[in-house]
Amino acid sequence: MTVTSSTTTPRPAESKIPAGPAPVRRSRPDLLPYLLIAPVMIFIACLALVPAVFTVVQSFFKVDALDPPTRFDGFGNFVRLAKDHAVVGSIGNTALYVVIGVTLSTLIGIGAAVVLQKPFRGRSLVIAVLILPWAMPGVVEGILWTGIFDPNAGLINSVLSSLHLSDGDAVLLGQNRLLTIALIELVQVWQIAPLSVLLILAVLQLIPGELYEAAQIDGCTPWSAFTRITLPLARPGIAVTMVQAVIATLNVFDQPYVLNGAANTGASVTMQTYFISFQDLDFGQGYALSLLITIVTLLISLVVVRLVYRRVEL
Repeated sequence: MTVTSSTTTPRPAESKIPAGPAPVRRSRPDLLPYLLIAPVMIFIACLALVPAVFTVVQSFFKVDALDPPTRFDGFGNFVRLAKDHAVVGSIGNTALYVVIGVTLSTLIGIGAAVVLQKPFRGRSLVIAVLILPWAMPGVVEGILWTGIFDPNAGLINSVLSSLHLSDGDAVLLGQNRLLTIALIELVQVWQIAPLSVLLILAVLQLIPGELYEAAQIDGCTPWSAFTRITLPLARPGIAVTMVQAVIATLNVFDQPYVLNGAANTGASVTMQTYFISFQDLDFGQGYALSLLITIVTLLISLVVVRLVYRRVEL
């Protein structure tokens, strides 16, 4: 009898080798957002950047349709502008426009926004009516106010005559420089103040009501709540409001041109740019004056943002 013994050979233990990190698959950049905004960026570049560069370059050239050809003139255009009495006078007028316009539009914007801050019946209707002057073209506003300032049948002269303060035939525009600028700027403030109100109101709506309730519990008066809560937290909106007012007043054209024509008593720098470029056909000086207006606008806007704007974290 044969006995067969079977032996089982033990299998070697499988060694566990730690697996390495999974290979990182590099995802391709998503180009769709850039493709979607590319037409807008190209349009902005063609509409704004190209003319801006062209203006900067041409401001250093003698571009006069009555004195061809175009030739490099260095700072000649700027020197002639500094010697032009009409341009110098318009700079003073524009400075007054800026001071009056920015101050009044900001104060009106703050006051009206505080009134509209709390909901009340008919507030939506008031806001809708408030937008109308801002949406109206400046030329149309100038024509409307021409009737109000009319020396014969104007509303202001009628009121003054009713109050026995005038004979009812006073010439309000074109005689006195300060009065002319003040009245013209009132018309522009009537146009830009609604936007100031909306910008500041948008910021006030973000202020939590709990802050005012806590201040009232602590015995804070309404004026103290306004100066310690409303104004500090509304500074971003006030800064934006002042910047848009600076831009509008520095580039004022429609109102003084319609109400006062080409008279030096109310002419603005933008009006002088128009006269130099399209009446005198001296486009080189027109480019130079436009460049100066742009630089001054940027500088004043940066100063306003630097002094007024503060980041608010609620």
